Amino acid sequence: MDETKGLPSGKLSPEALKRNVLNYIGTVREELLIGPAVGEDAAVIEWPKGKYLIFSSDPIVGAEKGAGRLLVRINSNDIASKGGDPAYLAVTLILPPSWGEEGAARIMSEIHEECLAQGIAVAGGHTEFNDRYDRPVIMGALIGTADRVLRASELKPGDALIVTKHIGIEGMSILATDKPGLLKPFMSEDEVQEMASWSEKTSVLEESKVLRKIAKFMHDPTEGGFMGGIGEISSLSGLRAELDYDAVPVHPLTARAAEALGFDPLRLIASGSLLAAVPVNMTEEALSELSKINIDAAVVGSMGDKLQDPVPEPSEELWRLLKMDGAKNGQ
Repeated sequence: MDETKGLPSGKLSPEALKRNVLNYIGTVREELLIGPAVGEDAAVIEWPKGKYLIFSSDPIVGAEKGAGRLLVRINSNDIASKGGDPAYLAVTLILPPSWGEEGAARIMSEIHEECLAQGIAVAGGHTEFNDRYDRPVIMGALIGTADRVLRASELKPGDALIVTKHIGIEGMSILATDKPGLLKPFMSEDEVQEMASWSEKTSVLEESKVLRKIAKFMHDPTEGGFMGGIGEISSLSGLRAELDYDAVPVHPLTARAAEALGFDPLRLIASGSLLAAVPVNMTEEALSELSKINIDAAVVGSMGDKLQDPVPEPSEELWRLLKMDGAKNGQ
């Protein structure tokens, strides 16, 4: 391959995605109500009439420890963001030969346990060992069911933007698990372990079940973090987002790591938080219902007027951080 055409790790820019991927969508079928688009978490298929299948497909490429559990959660989050209940999962494992049978069993046991917790059946998949890879590539395809369709096109100026928990949950848990040496120079062992435990908070299924009764649209801010998720909502809705940056919930440990390592926590992969756009007159009800299930949430802004300028390309901080060497960077 011509190296001059190489790209950095991470997602394609929205324009490149539209040009090179989203132009090729096969046959048009009327039951596919929401198909591939920048910022859409999952497809929505009307099947049977009046009922909806929600379909999501996502890989794990940035984590090893706990990767099976995370695979289920990131796919489940996409189903949850569309107001659905996850049901059937297909798994593809491509593993380095050095991982052996024990490696395959370790990942699948994590997938099994998380699927039991969420009521998901493993319905099939593919497993192979391939010496072209020195790290695992794990892919999930998940189907769920829903009773209504959440569309970004229904958003209006003034709709409130709510975010649950705190941002950067997934990114910080991956760093604490896979690169603890980056954090230990300025954090205690207990603090590093606390952040590693955030991997248990990467599901948004619980809060989605509350918000799907109220929200006009929900979004799982993954790669590109909070700002990437906000940008995708703006692109889909055609509306600007008016943000109160001081209201965005950043955990003190995340803030300390961001200052020490020089990254933007608002652009760190953020599974575990759920973005929801709700009618402004239902904001307090949404916050109250979340409080009843002990989910912290904050109003971080609202939808504004018509989007005039293209949304900036998303950037993701995790890939750069995973390549850092603590000793070489003075950490």
